[in-house]
Amino acid sequence: MCPAFKTLDDVDVRGKVVIVRADLNSPIDPQTGMIQDNERIQAHAETLKELAEKGARVVVLAHQGRKGDPDFLPLEQHAKFLSKHVGKPVKYVPDLIGEKAVEAVKSLRSGEILLLENVRILDEETAEKSPEEHARGALVSKLSGLADLFVLDAFSAAHRAHASIVGFAAVLPTVAGRVMERELKALSEILEKRSSIILFMGGNKPDDCIKVIEALLSRRKPEIKILLSAGILGQLFLASEGRNLGEPSMAYIRKKGFEPLIGKVRDLATKLGDRLRKPIDVAYEIDGRREEIRVENLPSPGPIMDIGSETASTYADIIRSASEDDAIIVKGPAGAYEHENFRKGTAEIYRALARSKAFALIGGGDSSTAINLVGLRVEDFSYVSLAGGALIHYLSGGKMPGVEILMRG
Repeated sequence: MCPAFKTLDDVDVRGKVVIVRADLNSPIDPQTGMIQDNERIQAHAETLKELAEKGARVVVLAHQGRKGDPDFLPLEQHAKFLSKHVGKPVKYVPDLIGEKAVEAVKSLRSGEILLLENVRILDEETAEKSPEEHARGALVSKLSGLADLFVLDAFSAAHRAHASIVGFAAVLPTVAGRVMERELKALSEILEKRSSIILFMGGNKPDDCIKVIEALLSRRKPEIKILLSAGILGQLFLASEGRNLGEPSMAYIRKKGFEPLIGKVRDLATKLGDRLRKPIDVAYEIDGRREEIRVENLPSPGPIMDIGSETASTYADIIRSASEDDAIIVKGPAGAYEHENFRKGTAEIYRALARSKAFALIGGGDSSTAINLVGLRVEDFSYVSLAGGALIHYLSGGKMPGVEILMRG
């Protein structure tokens, strides 16, 4: 069952200092080195705005990148984007647990929002420890004494037992923010309330797809009704039955280390039987053009970049014919949608999803970008997850420390 947890509806925050762990980790513009506005910032702004309007004194914790990586940056830019979406100034202090941070928290007035520095400046943040161990660390011990409530809103980081995710729950009342609440309710809608699901599995991370499929097969309920395979996973299914994809595609599969997955995929095909749908044609790139070839005529002279028109049409028909009792999980695009010539499969699948009566959950880090590029909106779908790795972890039955701490109340 969906874990029982408290939300913002269960607490009175007026005049209280509320620490909110959001996930503001954002893509970086390679040209400017600046962060890009994105759906995560916009979504978390809703939680912060609600808290501010209810009179809370809001302290925001978040991360950007990892130490040593180019995207490990201070959060000053994030405060500006949050201000834009909240509709009021979000203060920023370039400090986390020092004197400046403490004074800034103490001076907050009701309805004000303060963003502290990137939590990953502290090495203790990324250590995997229990809530009680993290509560004894500098971050939690320094800030928890200034606060009345902890709001965990970062589902996309909830698969990690990091200090700012689990530590505050050991010493403060803890509730879910609106982003966390929506993610968990959408997952419950599929995993607990539906008896069967349709999977669309594409993208360029076939190992993630395999984990989800294996976990759902072991759960038995909801039962996998149909698996529509595309992307690299679709290619691996074709290779597992002896199809020669062509050297350009096989070279990519070897380069990415996916070749050992062919055996696993062959086993999955046996378990799924007639529930498995494989591409019947594919699109490949040759001299910058899109060309299509039926799978019986493989190998292709160029790299496979998308499912073919016939496959897209067949998959779209299955999605459109799904009933209100069905659920659909979508992991990844049909092909290399970032190239206009190879956006066709993704566009047809996503348009069918937008018209489907089934509850459709679209996951994966760049789903929103793909949706926009094919001329649709996030609002056209039942639910578009903001999480990448955490969503896969949850669907694969992995441990979710951030979800577990919410159950403590």
